[in-house]
Amino acid sequence: MKKIAFIFSHAPHGTTFGKEGLDAVLSTSSVLNKISLFFIGDGVFQLLKNYKTEKILSRNYTNLFSILSLYEIKNFYCCKLSLVERGLNLNTKFTLKVDILNFHLLRLKLENFDVILNF
Repeated sequence: MKKIAFIFSHAPHGTTFGKEGLDAVLSTSSVLNKISLFFIGDGVFQLLKNYKTEKILSRNYTNLFSILSLYEIKNFYCCKLSLVERGLNLNTKFTLKVDILNFHLLRLKLENFDVILNF
């Protein structure tokens, strides 16, 4: 069975990449169960709680990440360097319980996947 990695590398609001990625994860989970999510670059902002999206007339979909465990998706990884570069730290409260890895370890993990999709 194929292993699929979904990489989130864009900020959650302003584009549809994040929402489309989350929809793809949910759709794929109905067929495959070897799914992992990676948050790098601006994608780390997908993990933040309590966005006030009504001010930008947008719907906050990022809370839906918290239901992924119901779909048997449990592997979530975040780039430590991406957090630090964006002023976040290891104590930041996220919508998911993520493993925070340095860039080298993150890259090694990605090598184990058959398919990598970037959103």
